[in-house]
Amino acid sequence: MTTHAGGLGGLSPRVWWAAAGAAAAGSLAWLATHDPNEPGHYPACFLLQTTGRYCPVCGGTRATYDLLHGDVAGAFARHPLVPPVYLAVAAYVVYRVVRARQGRPVRTSIPNWLPVALGVAVIAFGVVRNIPGWEFLSPA
Repeated sequence: MTTHAGGLGGLSPRVWWAAAGAAAAGSLAWLATHDPNEPGHYPACFLLQTTGRYCPVCGGTRATYDLLHGDVAGAFARHPLVPPVYLAVAAYVVYRVVRARQGRPVRTSIPNWLPVALGVAVIAFGVVRNIPGWEFLSPA
């Protein structure tokens, strides 16, 4: 079996990006119409139910819902890392699209330390948001 240069499973990168975009759009459309603040729409966080502690992503779904409805302040209150993460993802997608339309190569050189640093930062955020006195980091 041969694969297309740069693609997986014989599909071009454009098809993969289109599929990823369609999946993201569908997921966001579902979330926009199903309020996570209403009981029964989503399962409760297992860690919160069993330990009473917030995990590093607690409030992320509600923050995304708030962003989809234009409530940026509410999104920051639910999870202060979600809006900057979405902004970074949007900037990266715009970068890729602009470079591709210009016919220039897309360079994505990720330093080896970056994934480790992001993982440590997420774990540290999960710990800090459960420290008494730091309630402003907990989901509102």
